[in-house]
Amino acid sequence: MSNATFNRRQFLKFAGFSASAAFLAACAAPVAAPGAAPAAEAPAAAGDAGKLEIFSWWTAGGEVEGLNNMFEIYKRDNPGVEIINAAVAAQGAGQGGEMKALLETRMMGGDPPESFQVHLGRELIDSHVIAGRMEPLDELYEQEGYADVFPADLMNVILYDGHPWSVPVNIHRSNIMWYRPSKLEAIGASEPPATWDEFFEMAEAWKAQGIPAIALAGAGGGGNGHTMESVILAVYGAADWPKLFDGTLDWSDERMTQALDIMNRLYDYAQPDYLSQSGTAVNDVMMNDDGPFMMISGDWLHGYFKSKEFKDYRWAPSPGTDGIYLLLSDSFGLPKGVKYSDNALAWLKVCGSKEGQDAFNPIKGSIPARTDADTSLYDEYQLSAMEDWKVDTLVGSLQHGAAAKQSFLVDYDQVLNDMIASRDHLSCP
Repeated sequence: MSNATFNRRQFLKFAGFSASAAFLAACAAPVAAPGAAPAAEAPAAAGDAGKLEIFSWWTAGGEVEGLNNMFEIYKRDNPGVEIINAAVAAQGAGQGGEMKALLETRMMGGDPPESFQVHLGRELIDSHVIAGRMEPLDELYEQEGYADVFPADLMNVILYDGHPWSVPVNIHRSNIMWYRPSKLEAIGASEPPATWDEFFEMAEAWKAQGIPAIALAGAGGGGNGHTMESVILAVYGAADWPKLFDGTLDWSDERMTQALDIMNRLYDYAQPDYLSQSGTAVNDVMMNDDGPFMMISGDWLHGYFKSKEFKDYRWAPSPGTDGIYLLLSDSFGLPKGVKYSDNALAWLKVCGSKEGQDAFNPIKGSIPARTDADTSLYDEYQLSAMEDWKVDTLVGSLQHGAAAKQSFLVDYDQVLNDMIASRDHLSCP
């Protein structure tokens, strides 16, 4: 086992500053008062229904098919509208970093797409709502009756300054351990580890057989940050997790040392080339015959596995997080100044509709944001997630924009990436 350690002092100093900044930003008032009418519709030639440009980072198996299903509904109800699918793969610092960087350029330049994928919570609020870039959606919510079909807890996340700013299309769970039953059998075990202590004990058994215990994505983006958030959650628990982001708990808390030590030890049990792998590549590693026992990922991995017809996997909460639902939600809103606002609003109606969510989520691996889904369309994992959603303690994901703003996320990911590249704290800035 490596004796390398993280530079905890530098990490905590940096993270604490960023978390405080996120808290202060959350208290700030929006730049522009809500309620202004959308920009005037761009003039269209006779017989031209205009365009619908949609930004997202949905380019992998499961999510592509789900998005296309919603596009098909849109085309049926809005014939003649040209759909521009401006999807960019979810690479770069911060989840969906490259897509978000391109979007930022477009938004700053006054040329927004009709709508774009954005995580509910601080990602949407701090990046776009406080900056005065989004239209409030009160009228749409009233027309479509969304407050009656979105759970009250979710509505609390949707609303900011008393207004809804986007329409959620799904609910994802981040803290899932996806594991291979065949690898359990290889060491004579019947159940996956429920704690990190159990994991490390079992990991030694896999290591003795040349089997990696965990799939990690050490390059290009948020793979490290995703795993780390589940580790932090296991150490801090649901009660203290929100305090890391609302300013009431300092990141220099001694428990962060424990979380960093766990994360550092994980690399000793990962696949050999973890430093060169990211994104979809590490998903594929999990499916190899000589692949690792498990991977901590959101339930979009379920959609990916289904798209590849992969069968050798089961699921459980990540070690130490049973009874906690680390949530995130993909949503779409209406930017100010779009060329075809009517087309954008029609898209939001598809995203929020029962038909749209039931066409998207069964393939994506997520569960619907609505409470009136046709449950016959969903599989074993998704039905179990729906039940967990009802009874588990709900907390917002850091890595996926619910708990902290994008600038903090980028810094968090980058510090982790820098540290694991060398496993030498002296090389960290």
